[in-house]
Amino acid sequence: MQKRFEAGINIALKIPKSKYQETVRFYKEILQLEVEEKPIENPTISRTHAVKFGNNILWLDCVDNYTHSETWLQLTVPDVEEATAYLKAKSIDTCDELEELPPGMHWIQDPAGTVFNIQKRSNI
Repeated sequence: MQKRFEAGINIALKIPKSKYQETVRFYKEILQLEVEEKPIENPTISRTHAVKFGNNILWLDCVDNYTHSETWLQLTVPDVEEATAYLKAKSIDTCDELEELPPGMHWIQDPAGTVFNIQKRSNI
């Protein structure tokens, strides 16, 4: 497979409920970044805020059952199924049970446990 993976613009911070409001306040009031709550319907995320973070979007996701924060990253590819077949051949399996995803996307993890969302690159 040729070089197909590119970093996407989305970065998600999975934040325990007990630290969520304090974290949103940090980005909004202390760093004074552009922060906007967005509606979400997801069984594992109770609230989310989008933070304009340079050319990226930093998603602050409130996760009720987490005890510590995690950072999840986005990778984009021209063809999701080709990329997942390539990854499987390299002994990297998808782990879509982590969180609900729309069809045509997958979750993977690096050896350290960092989570990546693999999705089709938009043609914008």
